[in-house]
Amino acid sequence: MLDPKQIETWIAAGLSCERLSVEGDGQHFEAVIVSSEFAGLNRVKRQQRVNAILKARFDSGELHALSMKTLTPEEWSANG
Repeated sequence: MLDPKQIETWIAAGLSCERLSVEGDGQHFEAVIVSSEFAGLNRVKRQQRVNAILKARFDSGELHALSMKTLTPEEWSANG
């Protein structure tokens, strides 16, 4: 069973994050990712950026489902 902390480690290795949290039940996961690298990117491009980091995990079947909220630090502050 996959640990959410492992997914955090994979994302953090490929993306500079100001805030990162992943929760899940071992099969389905939800991530909140705050990164200045998302500036200027729409929601789809942001998710594509994260999916590219995790591509090998999805392709191998190790990771099945990840929903994500992707925000810039400014968006995170405005929502907080």
